[in-house]
Order: sequence, then structure tokens, then C-alpha cells
Amino acid sequence: MPEPGALLVAADAAGTTLPVFLDPELASRMQFGWTISVHILFAALSIGLAPFIVYFTYREVYGDAERYTHLREFWLKIFAVGFVMGTVTGIPMSFQFGTNWPRFAEVSGELIGGPLAFEAKMAFFLEAVFLGVLLFGKGRVSDRQYVLSSVLVGVGAWLSGFWILVVNAWMQTPRGYELVQRNGMEVAQLTDPAAAFLNPRFPWMYVHMMNASVIAVALVVAGVSAFFLWRERESDAWLSALRVAVVILLITAPFQAVHGDAYGRHVEETQPQKFAAMEAHYETGSADLHLFAIPKEPSAITDPRADNLWTISLPGLGSYLAAGDFDEPVQGLNEYEENPPVAIVFWSFRFMVGLGFLFIGLALWGGILAWRRSLTDSDRYLQATMLASPLGFAALVTGWYVTEIGRQPWVVQGVLRTENAVSTGLTSGQATATLVGFVVLYVLLIGAFLYVVKLIVETELSRVEGRETDPSVWRRVPILGRVAGGEAE
Repeated sequence: MPEPGALLVAADAAGTTLPVFLDPELASRMQFGWTISVHILFAALSIGLAPFIVYFTYREVYGDAERYTHLREFWLKIFAVGFVMGTVTGIPMSFQFGTNWPRFAEVSGELIGGPLAFEAKMAFFLEAVFLGVLLFGKGRVSDRQYVLSSVLVGVGAWLSGFWILVVNAWMQTPRGYELVQRNGMEVAQLTDPAAAFLNPRFPWMYVHMMNASVIAVALVVAGVSAFFLWRERESDAWLSALRVAVVILLITAPFQAVHGDAYGRHVEETQPQKFAAMEAHYETGSADLHLFAIPKEPSAITDPRADNLWTISLPGLGSYLAAGDFDEPVQGLNEYEENPPVAIVFWSFRFMVGLGFLFIGLALWGGILAWRRSLTDSDRYLQATMLASPLGFAALVTGWYVTEIGRQPWVVQGVLRTENAVSTGLTSGQATATLVGFVVLYVLLIGAFLYVVKLIVETELSRVEGRETDPSVWRRVPILGRVAGGEAE
């Protein structure tokens, strides 16, 4: 029987007549894009949920124990499942540097190796160790140590984001290095760690990403709370959770809009090509801000320059966002030999910004209802909150597309092109086969995650509605049953 690798090579040889096989670079980009799109959901879940876990744990220990015990147990189980999923979906990504992007690893290894090691050895283990204390330490450690454990779990989650974004920010605005010849190739040699790790993009990216994660999780907490309140309006615990989520949205959603505006000016200064792609701005000159467009033909969706049937544009506002002047010329995409996929960047940016304003509206709506002490009286608000619960993650992922796809054709801006970073030994058949494999694997993992979440929600729904929990439910996930207080015993 031929080896699987031989089959792929043979299939690849036939790839000239079988269009199902993708170009190795395109397949590798799609594979990394898919895996990080899934992984970032669970990473953001840990980052955004950490402050809620700290608050619920603190209030349980030093305040209303009965009310906050339910909230702490429910969200701690969600956090634990998300942590496992984040680990499982994140590990294969590091291997892709070797299998699909070895040239990137060779050129940038001295710059990215340290932060990635810090992320694994410092942040991950801090989060994992004290998550164990949170899951199994109630009653076994003092109250103060238990609350401190929740804080350290949050510190670990936010440190993990810190080191990952140090790497990504360096890829956007590389500093603290020099290019040297080593083993016959040009590689980046670290010369100034402080300049490399705290490069110009890092503070912008870190604040924006952490805040986006908190917004995404606050919407989920609000939506889940609305669901339980929809079923039982007298649930004090879930009314408290909804109030907390509304307060956090009132703080974070408007802040994201203000910070995003300033962030856009930084992007125009450091990556003008990406900024032009965000606005589909081709000719150098005053830039309009395109809010919405309906093309005349479906095929024109992929070309923002096409004639549109109807548009909403604000003249000169793109220039104002870039430089604070409506008449300030903005460099257009025609100034460059190659551009990123403009349509993806353009529409992803519109989608993210549009959702951001929707979140501000939801926050204000909830704030008015909370001020009137009528959060549970409005069916429309509860329904809108439930429908909006996944949209924070949608905005986060599309924002990530703007950041990553807008940098193309560079994998490290101005240093290494994407086409030069991909493996030269990777065939079309191999790249396509692994892409399909990762798509299938991650779909199965998402299905498993949703199944466990369904069990957690069903159990809490039984408690909220005063029904007995079926113990057989937790026998299917015994570790979570022990965390929940012994249902699986």
C-alpha cells in the first residue's frame, strides 16, 4: 500500500487537471486564517470573562454568597471549557510555523521566539495552575486565597494576550532589529528588546483587543442573563448579572469607538496602504468615509470601486479621521504596485464599525432601563440582547481580518513578503489536504464545545425554574459535575 505522502504527491502531480487543489500559499493562508479565527474566539472568551469571574468570586466571598455562588459556578464552568478549547485550538498554530511558514520562523525567530516562550511558560501556566484552585479549591483554601486565585487567573489570561500581541504588533510595525546574513539568508537579528517588544503598534493593539474581548463577553453575559430572565423574571442572580453586563457595556462600548478613531490615525501614519484599503481609497487626495453601499451587480461586491446603486458617504471625513483635516490628502492604493484584498478589508471594517455603534445603542438602551429599574419589563430589550450575544465575537473576528489581511502582501511589514515566507517544499495536494483536515477537526471541536455548553445551560435552567436536575446529564461530563457541586457523584 502506498504511503499517504506518496498519494498526496501523486495527487498533486495531477493537480494541473484537478482544480480542487489550491496553490500552497493560498491554502496555507486559508489554513492559518481558519485556525486563528476559531482560536481567537476562545482566547477572547478567557480574556473577557476573567473580570466577571473575579467580580462574582469577590461578591460571593465578601457579599451575597447565595446569589453570586450560582453566577460564579456557571461562568467558571464556561471559562474552564473555553480554556481547554483555547489550548487545543492554539497548539496546532505553533506547528504551522514549521510546516507551512518555515521561512517566517527562520527570518523572525529571534524576535518572536522570546515572547511566544513567555506566553507559554509564564501566562499559560499561571492561568492553568490557579484555574485548578478555582475549580477544586472552594472550601480547601482560605477565602482570601480563593479570591486571589481568581485574580491570578485573570492576570494569566491578560498576560497571554500581552505576549501574543507583542509578536503581532512587531509584525505590523517592526522595530529593534537589524537584517544580517546568516547561513546564506537574510534574517532579523534582535538589537533592542525594549524597542521590539514595545513597538509603536503594541499599545494601540493591546488596548483595542482587550476592550473588544470584554465587550464580546459582556454581550454574551447580557444575552445569557436575558435568556434566563425570559424564562424566570424573578431570578435575582441573573438580574444582577444583566446589570453588571450593562454597566460594563456602558463603559467599554463608547470607549472602543473613541479609541478606534485614534487607532485609525495611528494606522494611517504607520501603514497608509492598510488605511487606504479600509476606505477603498485609490486616488491620492481628500478621502471620503464610505458608510454603506449597494452595488448594481452582485459581482461588484468584491470591487468597492464599482458603480453603486446607492451609497452613503461622508465627504472628506476619511481625511479628517486620518489627519484631523477634511482637506488633507490621503495616499491612495494606486500609489502601490500591489494591494491587499481591498474588498475583504473594506467590508470587514464596515461590519466591525457598524456593530460597534449597535453595541453603543444597546448599552444606552440597557442603561436607561436599568436607571428606571425596569430591565426585565421590556420584552424587546431582552430579545434584542439575546440576538446580539454572538455579535461581539463577530466584530472581533472581522476586526482581526482588517489587521491581518490589510497588512498583505507582507507577513512582516516591509521585511518579509508572504509569498517568500511559505514553505517551498509544500505541494498543492499537501496544503489542500491539511486545510480540509483542519476545517473538519475544528468544526468537530466547535460542536463538542457547544454540546458541553448546552449541558451547562440546561442544568442552570433547571435550577432557575425550580426543577430537579437530571444527574445523568453530568455523568457525560464528570469533571464539570464535580465543579458544579457533586451532581455527577
